[in-house]
Amino acid sequence: MKEITIGSSKEQVYERSDYPADKIRSILGKETIAVLGYGVQGRGQSLNMRDNGLKVIIGLRDKGRSWDLAQQDGWKPGETLFSIEDAAAKGTVVQYLLSDAGQKENWPRIKPHLTAGKALYFSHGFSVVYADQTGVVPGKDIDVILVAPKGSGTSVRRLFLEGKGINSSFAVHQDATGRAYERARALGFAVGSGYLFETTFQKEVYSDLTGERGVLMGAIYGMWLAQYETLRAHGHSPSEAFNETVEEATQSLYPLIAENGMDWMYANCSTTAQRGALDWAPKFREATRPVFEALYASVTRGDETRRVLDVNSRPDYRELLEKELKEIHESEMWRAGAAVRSLRPERQGR
Repeated sequence: MKEITIGSSKEQVYERSDYPADKIRSILGKETIAVLGYGVQGRGQSLNMRDNGLKVIIGLRDKGRSWDLAQQDGWKPGETLFSIEDAAAKGTVVQYLLSDAGQKENWPRIKPHLTAGKALYFSHGFSVVYADQTGVVPGKDIDVILVAPKGSGTSVRRLFLEGKGINSSFAVHQDATGRAYERARALGFAVGSGYLFETTFQKEVYSDLTGERGVLMGAIYGMWLAQYETLRAHGHSPSEAFNETVEEATQSLYPLIAENGMDWMYANCSTTAQRGALDWAPKFREATRPVFEALYASVTRGDETRRVLDVNSRPDYRELLEKELKEIHESEMWRAGAAVRSLRPERQGR
């Protein structure tokens, strides 16, 4: 465990060395970990835990694409692959990794199997924090814990296979057994975290919903579109507009920022770029801060979650989503992106 100090703020973080493999197995070795759902998080986390030597089973709602994928990954029906109810009944730790709308829909089927002493695990605080919308209210005799990787399940798995780890937060909402904190931290490293920092269910979901709608996906895509469309409107080619908007950012600058920080990036670019970035950053901050404040307010009011549960519970949800994604895929900006990506040296064997 390490204490980090940033200004007047102090926080404790846990590193992988605090929970080596033998310690994880000493804490979780007698548990049966039932992972409900086999989306990107369920798949990545379950495979990592299996590779870490834990007893893991999968629970799925139906024998569809996820069932087939799970079998391809080596989960065996009747042994390690079950219906969602059977897995929940067998598990001593139940990882509830269905979609948020799926968690609401399936809660009445899952709750009876959450008997005293079990642990109910989330990777997102949504269902518990917005219980007035989801109806997810765990009983008082179980542990309720959270481990939230700061990235997609694909990254969770890839970084694990590379011998690295993803940053994750953890939280304990309810400690019924006296073991909730140890269970949460051990699970955090078992699923592939590199280090863990503590939060609460509420803070996790507020920051997560704001982040994914903001700079992680929503805001960054909106800004990319605005710059791309501005360049195109002034006569720049699709290739030039995409390279100056997305390709240079993702392939050159962002990796360097991730490695060294924003101050280093400013110090190691041309003086022209440096001056312009320093001058314009405050303008973008001033322009977007009200948008972020409005976004955060929408999150805390529950407006964002109501919309998620409404839209994602509709029978035609998947059809409408695919239509929206198709529009993005077929837009000029991302057709330009496909062309630019195909010209990267690694795609041509150079």
